[in-house]
Amino acid sequence: MPDPQASIAQHYHERTKYDPLTLAAKSQGLDWSRQPVPFKEYKIGTTYDLKPYLEQGGITRNDPSKNLPAAAENWLRLSRLLYFSYGLTGRLQIRGSDPVYLRAAPSAGGLYPAEIYLISRGTAELPPGLYNYQPPTHVLLHFWDSQVWSALQAACFWHPALENTQLALVITAVFFRSAWRYYDRAYRRIFLDTGHLLGNVELACALNDYRPHLMGGFVDSAMNQLLYLDGDQEGTIAVIPLADLLQVQQNLPLAQTALPSPTCTDYPDIADGQLLSYFHQATQIATPDLSVKLQPIAPEKKLEDKYNFPFCLKVSTLTPPIKWTPEQEALENTLLHRRSTREYSGEAIDFAELKALLDFTYQPAHYTEQGLDSAPDYFDVSLIETFIAVSTVTGLEDGCYYYAPNAQELRQIRFKNFRRELHYLCLGQDLGHDAAAVLFHTADLKAAVKKYGDRAYRYLHMDAGHLGQRLNLAAIYLGLGVSGIGGFFDDQVNEVLGIPIDEAVLYITTLGQPR
Repeated sequence: MPDPQASIAQHYHERTKYDPLTLAAKSQGLDWSRQPVPFKEYKIGTTYDLKPYLEQGGITRNDPSKNLPAAAENWLRLSRLLYFSYGLTGRLQIRGSDPVYLRAAPSAGGLYPAEIYLISRGTAELPPGLYNYQPPTHVLLHFWDSQVWSALQAACFWHPALENTQLALVITAVFFRSAWRYYDRAYRRIFLDTGHLLGNVELACALNDYRPHLMGGFVDSAMNQLLYLDGDQEGTIAVIPLADLLQVQQNLPLAQTALPSPTCTDYPDIADGQLLSYFHQATQIATPDLSVKLQPIAPEKKLEDKYNFPFCLKVSTLTPPIKWTPEQEALENTLLHRRSTREYSGEAIDFAELKALLDFTYQPAHYTEQGLDSAPDYFDVSLIETFIAVSTVTGLEDGCYYYAPNAQELRQIRFKNFRRELHYLCLGQDLGHDAAAVLFHTADLKAAVKKYGDRAYRYLHMDAGHLGQRLNLAAIYLGLGVSGIGGFFDDQVNEVLGIPIDEAVLYITTLGQPR
């Protein structure tokens, strides 16, 4: 029977943990006859081809000297935004199977559960209505041509970011694309993958003069109905109004990004294979609550880092910011050429490189002068903690460290080399053993549910994926290897590395020298 004290989020997390005693029994062979197609097709609609604008402006740089007309400039910016966020950037041909298409954002198993929709209020370039972004052809498909902006506002509690903006991205997830391979645990990976995409959207917007306003609180059924989604197969995950920074009236004050859902503690025994669907329904905001008042985001206060272990070694991570070169060309190239590393050599990385990765990921204010957002939207990144198992980092003692982002220092909590244990914790993957350092994103799930209800589970995993994507991009730019891992022995991670037991492990990012 379910634990009567545990919310459905806590129950789901416990039920989907990997354990060395039960993992083999739960493993199932894949039904290749049911392998999902990672692209969505519409039978009717009007297409807007975005490829010519990439070719006109150059994929990797928008050259102001081209003096494009205003309409062409707007198309170019939108084309680049979508391409850098989720465009097809590679193709793998595996003998005896269909090609695998790679995108700007990484996805567990290459399954790409997310879909990008665009809602237009009505601009000179885009008539009002609903659009789906088609990555294989880099086109926008206008599949519904009615004015729907007021319905969007109502579904999002009349969020102030929708008052003057003209465009909004909506990220959805097609559940079976991930569940086909990862079963009920796929819900974790879906939101981690969405977090990767959100990290790309944030940076691609900065490169193209947009400011994304991330929203996680909306009436789920209303959003699904607005987009004509089958809520059992596909669900809205995030809404992102795009403020055009070239239009003064769209430079908006920031407002609350996350709203709570109810906390469900009364639920039946749920069979394996049905847990993902049940949990998603339980995390929804079911009806508009007219009492909801969205609060403006107050200026960030200097917070105390959660853990300050007594008598531990403390090592500063202060470092100059990564230089993305003039006009951010290096960041654009990195977005397009990012790939997950498949093998590490086992050789060391330098502590200066690790500090640079941490700086770009956790200190966005250091990158304001380079044109990036000094305070990008997360749902609640203060709930996320970071621990780092160091195996071979030149200039840093082996062991497990807590990263204190406000103090900008590492605090050592275990003193040993964990290579063998990391290989085990990462389900026997050599990536864990051969990496120079392995980062763990964690959160106190009970505290998160108390603050945001069961919907907190979505926010935590998207924020962890967002942070992971910044680590990805910084590592690739520095010439390092990087790969995320969503499969691990959950409880054993805390036990072996000395991470406090209240911290639920959300995500692992491995770093090292690529082979």
